[in-house]
Amino acid sequence: MSQVRETRLVALAEVARPHGIAGELRLKVYNLDSDLLRRRPPITLRLPDGSVREAALTAVRDADKALLVKLAGVDDRNAAEALRGVQILVRRDALPPAEDGEFYACDVEGAQVVLASGEAVGRVAGLSSYPTCDVLVIEREGGGNRIEVPLLDAYVKQVDVERGVVELLTIDGLE
Repeated sequence: MSQVRETRLVALAEVARPHGIAGELRLKVYNLDSDLLRRRPPITLRLPDGSVREAALTAVRDADKALLVKLAGVDDRNAAEALRGVQILVRRDALPPAEDGEFYACDVEGAQVVLASGEAVGRVAGLSSYPTCDVLVIEREGGGNRIEVPLLDAYVKQVDVERGVVELLTIDGLE
C-alpha cells in the first residue's frame, strides 16, 4: 500500500457535547463496533475551521450509543464546550487490516469508477448506509450530478483498493 494512503487521517467520531463539569466529552462515534478509540491511539482534532492539532486521550468509557472521553488539557466544561463539533481523527495505518473481500470507506473515496466495458462513470465521493444496504455515492464525470450504486453483486463487479478503481457491471436504472 502506498505511503500516502498510510499517512492519511481518518475521522472516527465527533464531539457531540460536554459531559459533566470536569471536561469530559461525549463523542458521536461513526462506527460503534470499532474498539480503536477505546485503545487510546494518538489522535488529531479537526476544528470547524479545518485546522488540525494533535491531542491525547487520557480516559475512554462506554455510554449509551456513544463514548465518553477525556482529553489531556481539557479540564472543565468551558474547555469541553469549545470542542463541540470537532472531529476525532486517527492515522489510517492505526486501523486494523480489512478482512478479505472487505474495505474501509476511506480507502475507496476518490477511486475511479468504470463500467466493465471500460467506460468512465466518475469518482467515489463517499459511502452511505441505508437499512437495506450500503451504497457508493458517485460524482459523475463532468460533475454536477451524483448517483448512488448499491454495494451488491448485481451492480459491483470489483473494488480494487490498491489501484483505486471500482468496476461496475451496470448503472441501469440508477440514473
